Amino acid sequence: MKKILFLSLILAFSCSKDNIETPNLNLDSEIMPLAKCENGFADIYPCNGYDLLAHISTEDLDPTTTAFSNVEGNDSWGWTDSTTNKEYVLMGLNTGVSFVDISNPTEPIVLGFLPTATVNSDWRDVKVYNNHAFVVSEATSHGMQVFDLTRLRNVANPPEIFTAETTLSDFGNAHNIVINEDSGYAYAVGTSQASGGPLFINIQNPSNPVIEGNFIEAGYAHDAQVIIYKGPDAYYTSKEIMVSSNGERFGTNEVVIVDVTDKTNPIEISKITYANEAYTHQGWFTENQRYFIVGDELDEVDGKVDKTRILIFDLLDLDNPVLSSEYFGPTEAIDHNGYVKENIYYQANYTAGVRMIDIADISNKNLNEIAFFDTYPENNNTSFHGAWNVYPYFESDVIVVSDIERGLFLIKKSE
Repeated sequence: MKKILFLSLILAFSCSKDNIETPNLNLDSEIMPLAKCENGFADIYPCNGYDLLAHISTEDLDPTTTAFSNVEGNDSWGWTDSTTNKEYVLMGLNTGVSFVDISNPTEPIVLGFLPTATVNSDWRDVKVYNNHAFVVSEATSHGMQVFDLTRLRNVANPPEIFTAETTLSDFGNAHNIVINEDSGYAYAVGTSQASGGPLFINIQNPSNPVIEGNFIEAGYAHDAQVIIYKGPDAYYTSKEIMVSSNGERFGTNEVVIVDVTDKTNPIEISKITYANEAYTHQGWFTENQRYFIVGDELDEVDGKVDKTRILIFDLLDLDNPVLSSEYFGPTEAIDHNGYVKENIYYQANYTAGVRMIDIADISNKNLNEIAFFDTYPENNNTSFHGAWNVYPYFESDVIVVSDIERGLFLIKKSE
């Protein structure tokens, strides 16, 4: 591993010599995957339509690890450097965040590691705005770390151990962080403040984040998406809209829509629940902002559904959301984080890996799984192992999958 990283580093330096812009190799040259998806497997991993480009274990992602460490993966996100066009993975661990250069996706380089602000936690979340990473955790008194990603351009001796530029300590733990890059606001959810409702944080100056308000009325928000609205409900055009997945164990589980344009006066627009609810976990808009796709994390665990379920809400009228349909996958695995890119919904399904679902005909309630890559080959049981998150937004079409036990996977559609 060290030899591979050293050779890759030499390649990166030679490409940037004399101030020549470093090419993003995964855009400019043919990729030779680590394992092609053939006869239903890429190496030991069940697959359909996606090759394995590279894999980095949790131990290799955290350079501070020891023989007695128990390093596990959780969230992940991506950053593309607009100056060099190089792509980087931000990989969450229970111990901190690892930064990985994937400009050559078959030979990724662990550039460095940002340790947790306080103690270890199984829950860590990271998002990006204006060349900065914003990190929260369920770790006690963690707050929000801010890290300048442009520092990754000049790592001489990887992996480095980084420190944050600043940490917003006005709140302690948070389950998740949501960022609207169009407005320059972050939304910390599931904190110890505002009954767990979202905190509105101005990050337009990343080095000086400021809390400007919150929304306490709907209670605990587990996750959310916030957008500048361009959807079919003309009344809310150009408003900043939050659609929140409010999970409450053995309580009220619902999707809540809020106008957060005025941070000092957020206005609840509507809310909707659904049958066989257990824990409203996370959701994402289709690109036309007509439909919102939601996963309930515990409906499989509680036996309320037999197969992995996805809920599709029709938000044609934001004041009157409607449950349009439900989609059931082929396994009994637990659904987790999911994201939309064009007409594909990518969802991490723990033991069943990441599933790719065609949503082109969503208006006719017709969804179909078209591909998958399973990072947990042991089984597809209803248990909390395997794929935690998927990030599908790189221009190179390299897909990031973060796995609890096995770390970072880079996959790409088979050619």
